[in-house]
Amino acid sequence: MSLALALPRRVASFTPVLPVVAVIALLGLPLAPGDDGGAGPADAVSGLVVLACAVRLLRARRRPLTRTAAVVLGLPVVGLAVAAVGASSPEAGLTGLGRYLQVFVLVPAAVLLLIRDRADFRTLAWSFVGLAGWQGAVGVHQYVTGTGASYQGEDVRAVGTFGPTDVMGMATVVAFGLVCALGLALGRGPARQRAVAAACALALLVPLALSFSRGAWIATVVTCGLQLVLAGVRRALKVAAVAVAAGVVLVGGFGVGSVMLQDRIDSITRVTDAPDQSVVDRYTMWAAATSMWRERPLTGVGLKGFPEHRDSHASLALSSGSDTEGAGASFQRQPLLSPHNMYLLVLSEQGLIGLLALGGSWLALLVCGLHGLLRARGPRSAGDGAESGGTRAPGVPECGLVACGLLVWQLVDFLYADIGGPSTVLTAVVLGLVAWWSLAGRHADAVPGAPAAPVRERAGEAVSR
Repeated sequence: MSLALALPRRVASFTPVLPVVAVIALLGLPLAPGDDGGAGPADAVSGLVVLACAVRLLRARRRPLTRTAAVVLGLPVVGLAVAAVGASSPEAGLTGLGRYLQVFVLVPAAVLLLIRDRADFRTLAWSFVGLAGWQGAVGVHQYVTGTGASYQGEDVRAVGTFGPTDVMGMATVVAFGLVCALGLALGRGPARQRAVAAACALALLVPLALSFSRGAWIATVVTCGLQLVLAGVRRALKVAAVAVAAGVVLVGGFGVGSVMLQDRIDSITRVTDAPDQSVVDRYTMWAAATSMWRERPLTGVGLKGFPEHRDSHASLALSSGSDTEGAGASFQRQPLLSPHNMYLLVLSEQGLIGLLALGGSWLALLVCGLHGLLRARGPRSAGDGAESGGTRAPGVPECGLVACGLLVWQLVDFLYADIGGPSTVLTAVVLGLVAWWSLAGRHADAVPGAPAAPVRERAGEAVSR
């Protein structure tokens, strides 16, 4: 009887973040072949997350955000409002404004407010790992059975359930899961949790490699390297040795995509000397975005304006699109409608005002997050024994490692990608996790001598005070 009563209470304790878990879980559903990559079920549920947060705030009758949090999360609205007014049509302006507000303002703020403590944060981090494991398993199966997206004439590219029109979708999901798993493995959690997280991180290296996504590889290497350094040089060397050994076994011993992987890795060093057509297209679109910005340096060409102005600013080196097929979809030509660089996309469509506003928000989150993580390093206080059994091992908080890692990964990946496709909603959830740690969670982690429940309350007060 007591067990039957305890289970509902345990489930109820996670109720505020369950809608966010649902957003993550819905990205595991398969997309229909030929899906245009627009808004999907996860985007719809993200709207419900914002609504649920608003209802919760009204019931609690408290101020939602501190002045600092409101400024940091609301800063992008300045550039967005100016760019929406300068859009080519009211429809384009409203559509672009709604999408940017969803990804960079509303959903991150809702996630920040729905997370109450480190337990909620870890629930979402493990949800990322679970989604990455599912998508990675589908991707590995696609590679082994030759049912993935087309790559070098063979249907072997691992794309998970996202299909060939969103080849970055699975790579992004798997990379997020790997970063979360590594942060949990390097943090202060129980030994069993760290061991499981480390195993998950190693396992996710396989589908990430089979995604053949150079941008995701670079961002993951940079991020994991930073996480290892923040966790301690000695531990970094141990984990790096294990990762190298695992790579040798997988590629050298089992031959997991060895020829194609080697060719793809080598192509990273040839992006300037002998670039392939995809790299040429990217350079051309980057130049076009820069040209648009020079034409309107302060406000840009307006939201959703890049596709309309692309041809008048791009050189003849730009191809008409990229070929996609495989993974259950027939051959189609996919138009190139963005520069595949988030910073240049914002610069071209929102100008310097938009880039400074959006970039300033990200920079503030990064500085606050790293500052909180560095301050929290060292021996843990005995007051956290409610979660770890009475004593805390020296080290860094796993929430800080995960949050800072996710933000660094996203900022590096934005050098090679921008928003678009079903997986974009995960960027909003990531920014919410980062915002919680940077603006509230780091204060909760520093509370000395407090049991688990009071820490939960203080975390909420840190946001709403």
